[in-house]
Amino acid sequence: MSSSQIPLNVAAAEDHLMRFLSVEGVTGQEANIAAAVIDALKAVGVPESAIRFDDANSRIPLPTETGNLIVDLPGTRPGPRLLFSTHLDTVPLCAGVKPRREGDRIVSDGTTALGGDARTGVAVLVVVAETLLKNKLPHPPITLLFTVREESGLHGARELNPADLNGAVMCINVDGQSAADLIIGAVGQENWEVEIIGRASHAGVAPDKGISATMVGAIALAEARKEGWFGKIVKSDGRGTSNVGIFGGKGNTPAGDATNVVTDYAFIKGEARSPESSFATKIAEGYKQAFAKAQAEVTDHEGDTAKVTFSHKASYPPFELGKDTPIVKRAAKAMQILGIEPVYIFSNGGLDANWLDKHGVPTITIGAGQAEIHTIKEYVNLTEFEKGCRLGVLLATLDD
Repeated sequence: MSSSQIPLNVAAAEDHLMRFLSVEGVTGQEANIAAAVIDALKAVGVPESAIRFDDANSRIPLPTETGNLIVDLPGTRPGPRLLFSTHLDTVPLCAGVKPRREGDRIVSDGTTALGGDARTGVAVLVVVAETLLKNKLPHPPITLLFTVREESGLHGARELNPADLNGAVMCINVDGQSAADLIIGAVGQENWEVEIIGRASHAGVAPDKGISATMVGAIALAEARKEGWFGKIVKSDGRGTSNVGIFGGKGNTPAGDATNVVTDYAFIKGEARSPESSFATKIAEGYKQAFAKAQAEVTDHEGDTAKVTFSHKASYPPFELGKDTPIVKRAAKAMQILGIEPVYIFSNGGLDANWLDKHGVPTITIGAGQAEIHTIKEYVNLTEFEKGCRLGVLLATLDD
C-alpha cells in the first residue's frame, strides 16, 4: 500500500486533533481527555466492550484521576498482536490552552503551551482505529494504549501490568516530532536528593556557632562540578548528563528565611542520565561523595558538622533496539514505502518506550508533528501530522 492508496480522511484527522488539543488534561488529571477519546472511539465504531481502564493509578505514588486507557481491536487477519501507544497527559503549562490554526500549523494563543506533546499521538491512534474500521482494512489484532502521568515521571507506563497488553509482541509509540524520526533507544535516569540539617545561629553575633546548610550544599555542588559530574559527563568508563533541579527548603519554601540567621536546612534534588544504568548510578554516587566532602568542611566552633542524608534511585531504565529488531524493520519498511528516509535516533530524554521495552514489548517511537514542546511557542506541523497518520495506518496493515 503506497501513500496515495491509504484511505486517510485528512480533514477528519485534523478535526480529531483540534478537539483533543482543546480538552485540558494536565498530568495526573486525565479524566476529561480520556472521556473525549472514548467518545471519539465509539463514534468511529469501536464497541464500548473493547474499551477499558487498568488500575495503574492505584499504584502511582501521586494523585491520578484514572488508570491507563486500553482498547482492543480484534484482528481481521492472522498475525502477532501490535501495540500502539501514546500518552494522554500534557505539562501544566498547557492548562487553559486555546488552539487555533495558522496556515499549516496549529498554535496556542501564546499564553500557554499547546499540548501537541502528545495530543498528536492521541489523534493518530484514534485515526488509525477509524481508518481501519471504516475502510475494512485487513490487520492483525491491535491494542491501543493511552497512558497517564507520562510527563511527571512515566508513571502510567511504569505501573502498567504487561498482562493487560494481551500478548502484544511489538509497539509503535507516537510521541515525536518528525515522521522521519525513528527513535530506537533512550537513556535511563537516576534521581537523587539530599537533605542537609545544619544549625541556626545569629549570623552577626555568633556566626561561628551555626552550621550553614546552604554552604554545605554550595560546596558540594562546586565539588561535583570540579570532579566532572555536572552537565555533560564524559569519563573513561561511561558518558551521561546530570542536573541540579531544586535547591530549596521544606515544602517548596526557600532554604532559609532571613539574612541574619545561619541557614539550618536545605533540600536539593537532581538527576543523572546515561545509556547505561550502572553509569547513571555512578554519577549519583559522585554527587554523594561530593556532599560527604562538603559535610566535613563546614563545621561550627566545636567542630560539629551538619547531618547530610543522601539518597538516589532509578527512575526509568535505558534501552536500545538493533536495526534488525522486527519492529524497527517494520517501521523502516513502512517509512520507505511512504518515501520517507528513516533517521535513527537514540534519545537523551525518557519515553514511555523505556518502560514498555522493560515490560517485554520492543518499542519504537515515531513523530507526528509536535514541535517546540513544553513552551508557549509550541505548535503542530500539520504536514508532519498527516505523515504520522499515514505511517500509523501503514504500520497497522503491513504484511508480516
